Amino acid sequence: MLGSTVMIVQEYLHLADTCLTRVAAWLEAFDPDEVDFSTTDGMVSIEFPDEARFVLNRQSGNHQMWFAAGVRAWHYDWSPERGSWVDDRDGHDIYDRVAEVVSEKIGRKVTFGA
Repeated sequence: MLGSTVMIVQEYLHLADTCLTRVAAWLEAFDPDEVDFSTTDGMVSIEFPDEARFVLNRQSGNHQMWFAAGVRAWHYDWSPERGSWVDDRDGHDIYDRVAEVVSEKIGRKVTFGA
């Protein structure tokens, strides 16, 4: 968690599920031949024609969101000040990173909006 804020479980689950829903809604706009996705409880799997898969999931024990893309992975804490999930190392926004790695993978610039 950022700072010394204590997040209750229900609040964390709501924020995490909102993030997952937002990412899934954003992915719906893509042609499934370019980017496809699937969801399960607590996870969005982003799938590509070459069978590569990126995974965004909640990590309830840590009250974090984790995003893995290829050999890279990031951990995000909720920032009430920014109203978003931010990387626990350099502070970048989760949605910006998802758009960045999807852009790299499909070979064209996409921005996050949903």
